[in-house]
Amino acid sequence: MVEQVIGIVFPVFAIVLVGYVYGRWHRPDLGAVNRINIDVFVPALIFAVLAGKPIDLADYQWLLLGGAFVVLMSGVLVWPLVRLMGWQSKTFIPPVMFTNSGNMGLPLVLFAFGEQALPAAVLLFIVENTLHFTVGMKMMDRSASMLQIFRMPMLLATIAGIAVSVLGLTVPPAIYRPIDMIGQIAIPFMLFALGVRLVSVELRDWKIGMVSAIVTPATGLLLAAIYMMWIDLPAQQVSLLILFGALPPAVLNFMVAEKYQQEPSTVASIVMLGNLGSVVVIPTVLYFILPH
Repeated sequence: MVEQVIGIVFPVFAIVLVGYVYGRWHRPDLGAVNRINIDVFVPALIFAVLAGKPIDLADYQWLLLGGAFVVLMSGVLVWPLVRLMGWQSKTFIPPVMFTNSGNMGLPLVLFAFGEQALPAAVLLFIVENTLHFTVGMKMMDRSASMLQIFRMPMLLATIAGIAVSVLGLTVPPAIYRPIDMIGQIAIPFMLFALGVRLVSVELRDWKIGMVSAIVTPATGLLLAAIYMMWIDLPAQQVSLLILFGALPPAVLNFMVAEKYQQEPSTVASIVMLGNLGSVVVIPTVLYFILPH
């Protein structure tokens, strides 16, 4: 069992490490390439996964509601802690709520449960990302328009992919295959880019980062457990929701904090230590949720 867990997490963290080492060595500017990833590679992945075979959204409705429950209630759950410690809510709460469901969640699900589980992981990623670009942006700037989500290529790819799947349409192989090939770039690149991005993160505020590294997965796992006390999910979806709850803060939190000048160095420490902590948290969680 231990070997199985190592076989799952090692490729994920190895690619992140390669990105980190390369970033330390060359200090590349991945701004333009990251934009391509968000606008082209990830939407292609989403469309290919959703349109590749018929998907009954009713099979995932309670899982997706559970994902939204974990994200939104995480903010509510940690709010008293933020008030008690005197921290700024816009600094601490978003990283707890919005986790690495893309960069880390997708490859972990792929390696742990195979391609048959990828549609569910993609849909959870869409839920988390949509909430981040709506509720999350509204938290940072009350004047932010929540309609901006409709300009995102990822949402357009989601709508197109679901439409193809629900209507039972078949995308011609000459069109589907290049889209699928482009989409396959997304997962390894997200891991590599995560490693590169962590190079620029400082551990200046390590104490709050350590607290977040514990609170983020603890909150997510607790809420996943509470949700499953009320909702009976299929066995694999139970595992997916638990893994979703255990993920570390998304690097996007750091980029958003930089944009709004919301203590970016503190958020950077939260993101860095949360992802370092996942080296322990994720293998432990996988050990318990994988079939023995």
